[in-house]
Amino acid sequence: MRIIGTWFLLLAITLLNLSAVSTESAGTKVSVVVIDAGHGGKDPGTRGKAVREKDVALKISLLLGNYIEKNLPDVKVIYTRKDDRYLDLNERAEIANKSNADLFICIHANSVPRADTQGTETYVMGLHKTEQNFNVSKRENSVMLLDDNYKEKYEGFDPSSPESYILFSLAQSAYQESSLKLAEKIERQFKTKAGRNSLGVKQAGFWVLWKTTMPSVLIETGFLTNPSEEAFLGSSSGQDAIASSIFRAFKDYKAQMEAIN
Repeated sequence: MRIIGTWFLLLAITLLNLSAVSTESAGTKVSVVVIDAGHGGKDPGTRGKAVREKDVALKISLLLGNYIEKNLPDVKVIYTRKDDRYLDLNERAEIANKSNADLFICIHANSVPRADTQGTETYVMGLHKTEQNFNVSKRENSVMLLDDNYKEKYEGFDPSSPESYILFSLAQSAYQESSLKLAEKIERQFKTKAGRNSLGVKQAGFWVLWKTTMPSVLIETGFLTNPSEEAFLGSSSGQDAIASSIFRAFKDYKAQMEAIN
């Protein structure tokens, strides 16, 4: 009964937040971006034969931030981590929320049992419509199990239970439209500029996206379980290709959002 009551409370808070954001304002300034390198510290994330997700995510995040800082001096870049440290999912979202960020970009790498699966995916907050999308969100959300008091911290949320995602199905992100705009630009850049196999824009219930109060995306930069993609993501040229693609998408998104009349 306590967990049910807690979920009703969380739903009420979510709906309250949604009602507070009636429409995405025209001519919105994009001046603060939070870049979140997934995993870290005691949480290596997924891995290939030699490459770990936490390392790839950090290197791409730092490259992306450097591109923004050098080419868009009017944008403040905030990193959730700049070294190999562990942050729980709530901490990552809190950094973005307390910074009054205009955008939250979360960097990850993917894995599946089949070694021939390859491609990039960019997720926005939403209801997962396929089992594959659910499996990705379940894997990324499972980091919360590393926290000593995760049941209390995450209000009884079980990342492996489909029932726990009911809240996400009832409350879509208030910033979904803007998030989709950025996600589409990212995947287009991956395909046309970085020469990657784009698997497209998808929706799923990621805790860290649900907790952020601004447009947000979670990028799966490739599959470390695919030998060729592991080699690409483990190389400095591959990491730069991914980071520069995200930067170009961000630059286009910023220009579009600030030019709306």
